[in-house]
Amino acid sequence: MADESRVNLLQADAAIQPDDLEAGTASPNRNINGNNPSRNNAVREYFEQSSHPIAAFFFLAFRLGALLMYLLGSIWIDSFTLVFVVTILLLAFDFWTVKNVSGRLLVGLRWWNEIQEDGSNRWVFESASPHRKNNAADSRLFWTVLYATPVLWALLALTCIFTFKASWLVIVVVAIILNVANVYGYTQCDKDAKKKWATGIATQTALGSLGSSATGFVGRAVGSGISQLFSSR
Repeated sequence: MADESRVNLLQADAAIQPDDLEAGTASPNRNINGNNPSRNNAVREYFEQSSHPIAAFFFLAFRLGALLMYLLGSIWIDSFTLVFVVTILLLAFDFWTVKNVSGRLLVGLRWWNEIQEDGSNRWVFESASPHRKNNAADSRLFWTVLYATPVLWALLALTCIFTFKASWLVIVVVAIILNVANVYGYTQCDKDAKKKWATGIATQTALGSLGSSATGFVGRAVGSGISQLFSSR
């Protein structure tokens, strides 16, 4: 009987699983196939990695809000006029936020357009210091969403044309104009920033070479003068 009790205790000890702590020990609830359950939490992980999660949130919120209001607003609201006004307001908020806040914080770029006295337009581009290291997650989100959004609105424009919905097409045209303006502005701003950085690096290199040459020339002149002074004595 004692032997049977001893065997039962040994079997019970073998069935006990260690705690699933930071050491990475296995637990009964863990997926044994190696699949990472955190893939379902990609959005949460992005906001944890983001340097500016609030800016990223509003960058996505206004764009998704305008799309959802356009696609699903008629289900909740019977008035087309109200859907039209709310969607246009969300598009305007998105345009202003992306142009003045999101781009500056997420990728270090900003653009605006000035009207000169003669009536011509002047594009002004502003970029952060080249020494600033942008967050890779923020940069990837910004450029992906920036280019993908007008493509989605263009597809919606085709559906309006094929279904002969002229009133809804007005909303889509406004959305495309505002989104394409930001795409063009930030694309040109990014090119201008890279050009400035390349020019600045080349200038610094040239100045450094010129400074080292001047320093060497002055050193040689001073050295030869001193040697002549002592040799005359």
